[in-house]
Amino acid sequence: MSTTLAQSNVTFIDTEASLLPLLDSIANLGTNPPSLYIDLEGIALGRHGSISILSLYIAPTKNTYLIDIHSLGEAAFSTTIKSGTSLKTVLESSAIPKVVFDIRNDSDALFSLFQISVDGIKDLQLMELASRGRSRKFVSGLAKCIEKDSPISAVAKMEWRATKERGCQLFAPEKGGSYEVFNERPLKPEIMQYCKQDVELLPGLYGVYNAKLRKRGQAFWRVQIRETTKDRIKQSQSPSYDGQSNSKAFGWDDDFIDSAIESWNDDIMMEAMGG
Repeated sequence: MSTTLAQSNVTFIDTEASLLPLLDSIANLGTNPPSLYIDLEGIALGRHGSISILSLYIAPTKNTYLIDIHSLGEAAFSTTIKSGTSLKTVLESSAIPKVVFDIRNDSDALFSLFQISVDGIKDLQLMELASRGRSRKFVSGLAKCIEKDSPISAVAKMEWRATKERGCQLFAPEKGGSYEVFNERPLKPEIMQYCKQDVELLPGLYGVYNAKLRKRGQAFWRVQIRETTKDRIKQSQSPSYDGQSNSKAFGWDDDFIDSAIESWNDDIMMEAMGG
């Protein structure tokens, strides 16, 4: 169990040449547990905004990469190594699991701005929702999940909160900041720390929720997560998607779950009967 914040090497990537070694390092990573953990930051992240930074944490090597989408633009995703691997092919691969907390606005931005249709996504927000032993009507935010479930120590959580507050003061308008700070170069140290620390905590949360969901009797929830993740991606790519809608806070209500479980049990019975 982790007791401190992840101590990783951080690389800022703002040229095509510096992107090539990263693409090489992704080639033969393990997939169980997932090796790649991703978070996006931007201005009004989504179809009507922009992507500034793509944070990528590689768990086996404990390396964090902050990819400068603002500077690189399309080249960040189209730059390709000899094997044919690009950031676009990685994000679209169903065979390469990528762990993200709430894929919806990230998917919207990637699809609308760069024509990238993500696949192979493990949505931590849905994993937390499914692993609860209580009401699943509302989803939780990342900060709440870190406070409640991250295996880091109390001292490490204090450090995390302090780093988060320093970043928020620079970009949150209600605190006197501006989201434009994500596009300032060189990137301020406080913003660099803000971008890297959340993504580095995702593996710990994945381990906690995955352990709960691998217990006996949790197969229904694993399927529910998989199907809802696909639905989230599909919805985020639709013309009517609103990334700021209050409805995003809703999870699964009791009626929906009862109906889904009934259908699940019927399918199991049909399989048992050879139907």
